[in-house]
Amino acid sequence: MKITLMHAPAPREVVEDVLDIPEGTTLGEALQQAGWLQRFPDIQSGSLATGIWGRKAGWDWVLREGDRVEVVRGLRVDPKVARRERFKGQGARATGLFAKRRPGSKAGY
Repeated sequence: MKITLMHAPAPREVVEDVLDIPEGTTLGEALQQAGWLQRFPDIQSGSLATGIWGRKAGWDWVLREGDRVEVVRGLRVDPKVARRERFKGQGARATGLFAKRRPGSKAGY
């Protein structure tokens, strides 16, 4: 059965491998077979998380045909905090749903 391994070791850099594995292979075994545990030692240290199609999955997860295994880095900044900071920098008049109002129109149009 075929699965896809995905990892972004750095911003704007993606590593993708398609792997042919036997039925009943676990996520950890697939990473071992692909050589990713040696290639990316951070996977074993626990600083990177693993998942299948965007959902968290452990090393003992049994893979199925067509699964996409993702090895992801943690977020450096909380997205909510980042959005608040961007909003502060832009100011209230240049952002939001009604930023491009027609001149002389009522609020909300």
